[in-house]
Amino acid sequence: MASSAQSHASLVEFGQKHVTKGLGRVVEAVITKAEGSYVTFGDGRQMLDFTCGIGVTNLGHCHPKISKAAADQCMNLVHGQCSIAFHGPYLELIQKLLPMMPHPSLDSFFFWNSGSEAVEAAIKMARTFTGRQNIINMQGAYHGRTFGAMAVTKSKTIYSEGFHPLMPGVFSLPFPYWHQLGVPVDTPSSKMSEMCLNQLSLLLSQATAPHDTAAILVETVMGEGGYVPAPPEFLKGLREICDKHGIMLIIDEVQSGYGRTGKNYAIEYSGVRPDIMITAKGLANGFPLSGVISRKELTDKLKPGSMGGTYAGNAVACAAAVAAADVMKEENILDNVNARSKELFAALNALRANPKVAPAILDVRGQGLMVAVEFASPVGTGPYDAFRNPSIPEKLASRVAKRCVEKGLLILTTSVYEVIRFIPALNISKEDLAKGCRIFAEAVEEVVNEA
Repeated sequence: MASSAQSHASLVEFGQKHVTKGLGRVVEAVITKAEGSYVTFGDGRQMLDFTCGIGVTNLGHCHPKISKAAADQCMNLVHGQCSIAFHGPYLELIQKLLPMMPHPSLDSFFFWNSGSEAVEAAIKMARTFTGRQNIINMQGAYHGRTFGAMAVTKSKTIYSEGFHPLMPGVFSLPFPYWHQLGVPVDTPSSKMSEMCLNQLSLLLSQATAPHDTAAILVETVMGEGGYVPAPPEFLKGLREICDKHGIMLIIDEVQSGYGRTGKNYAIEYSGVRPDIMITAKGLANGFPLSGVISRKELTDKLKPGSMGGTYAGNAVACAAAVAAADVMKEENILDNVNARSKELFAALNALRANPKVAPAILDVRGQGLMVAVEFASPVGTGPYDAFRNPSIPEKLASRVAKRCVEKGLLILTTSVYEVIRFIPALNISKEDLAKGCRIFAEAVEEVVNEA
């Protein structure tokens, strides 16, 4: 055991020396094995995972059916390049996804590797479909780190700091999130939606004319910006404005899609039809795969060769995604998401009601198993943050997350605010969810009382 620990320590030291500093880590350790809702590190620690690789291994680490499908595919075809010919898993995956689409008009598919690449493709498509350039995104949005995706990412400056100039023609719209708008946490979503839609009208008359605007890009649940669901009335208002002006509505379901919120795609809660929808992360349960989905009448405008990529729609990743689609049905995953979601919200709201910690918790929010707790802060984002509370300890989110790690729970912070996000596996057991909630509650009480 000692030699194993020593070997692990030397590997960590090697990684710290040779892996680019541009990558951050929650734990300075090497993952050696993962199964279901647990990961094991080289030093022997086993931890309950409420991160799922940031919403990727949604059906648990190394799901046996999905991993076997990928292994079997490796013995038949690993790389069937999409610009040379069709391959079976690519087409079979489309067959599986068609019935899962939030609207029957979404019938044309392009598979790539990552969410960022899918955002890039969606922007290219919107500009081609409309003959226009400008893109409207949301304040607080996250869409990726490649140059086009980075330009429409507004959750933190760290993602673009020092990398300018970025892609031009991007205009940001306020998102109906109480903290960003500076309104009370209990402000009705309809009121916040009206405020933001009014700002959109101003944007289209002051900054980017409708005939210059190719698309409005929005996450159905704002992810890295704080796990804030977009109100249905806001999404419906965006749809109406897009229809009026011939603007493409791009729905980013990279993190909120594929069962994460209790429906196949979170846009289903609003009934709004996307012109282009982006999916990734949980699509292949850990294998690199993303999808850009639109209407054939639109994608028929694309010239052959304008889309593509060496590894786009990789056969092994597609085979894994086919198996993942089967697991979603066979294991009644959406039922489990909705059942566990009620338990998670009940536990977090009970914690929020605890008088020992109540002043430190501003909000509990989310959909399905995409849930966040926002803490108060003595400094906020600056002197004009209306929700600063001098009596609250500093940096609660990061301190609570660190304490959870010490207690055996992997969990992540998010946004410029004091927010912790919960991303457990969609098939997590009742017992493991309760265990994670207990650890989180203990960590919150301890850190808040440390002052």
